[in-house]
Amino acid sequence: MNKRTILITGCSSGIGYAAAYGLRERGWHVYAACRQELDCARLRDEGFDSPRIDYTDPDSIITALADVLEDTGGTLDAVFNNGAHATPGAVEDIPTQALREIFEANFFGWHTLTTAIIPVMRAQGHGRIIQCSSILGHVAMPWRGAYTATKFALEGLTDTLRLEMKGTGVIPILIEPGPITSKIRANSIPHFERWIDWESSPRAEQYETELAQRLYGDNAPDKYELPAGAVVKKLIHALESPRPRPRYYVTKPAHLGGFMRRILSTRMLDRMLSR
Repeated sequence: MNKRTILITGCSSGIGYAAAYGLRERGWHVYAACRQELDCARLRDEGFDSPRIDYTDPDSIITALADVLEDTGGTLDAVFNNGAHATPGAVEDIPTQALREIFEANFFGWHTLTTAIIPVMRAQGHGRIIQCSSILGHVAMPWRGAYTATKFALEGLTDTLRLEMKGTGVIPILIEPGPITSKIRANSIPHFERWIDWESSPRAEQYETELAQRLYGDNAPDKYELPAGAVVKKLIHALESPRPRPRYYVTKPAHLGGFMRRILSTRMLDRMLSR
């Protein structure tokens, strides 16, 4: 195949959807995966190859990748791990099973796909593994402990993988967005309602006055929020530059968070983030 090929996950909306369109416009052959078959069907109607990948279902990952490789003749230039969800709540109120669930979707499934594609990329002598992390992969914030934990884990695993892949032609890269226009807040509500017994929490008043307002009542964009296209711009550089950066910050808060993490003491950073 003459076109460069990429498998993108989480393409039903937000960053994944914008990435699928942005890269197709640049001549990439995009395999735009979604978790639900209904969304896959919609994207097929829009002209994409759209395999179903549910990160919590390892069989769907292996089956989809096999189908993609059969279609490409056994090669793949890049994979963009992107699909994820949040489970808002104070750490003391998050059941351990809720953490297991979110790690399956946001971390273990990513690892399954990544390790499945590495042999292909190693054999062809090149490939880029792009991981959509977050500002929360290097700076923690209240109420976001479960999501933050998955992103910190992703950062550590990807940094290690980058060192281990040196000299193979396989390049792991992190993209770390701050606030981006997406459905992640609305999509987190079912996980919050399933797992967090906030009314029985010693923080019940905080839930009602802070987190509930954000989840259910505040539809305004976050300060410094950017559209998903801002991530796509960095993704294009990560994919097409002959010397891609190890990590890409997206939005002013992401740049600021990375800077503060490097220069401030833990106590000073905690003081700023707790305001």
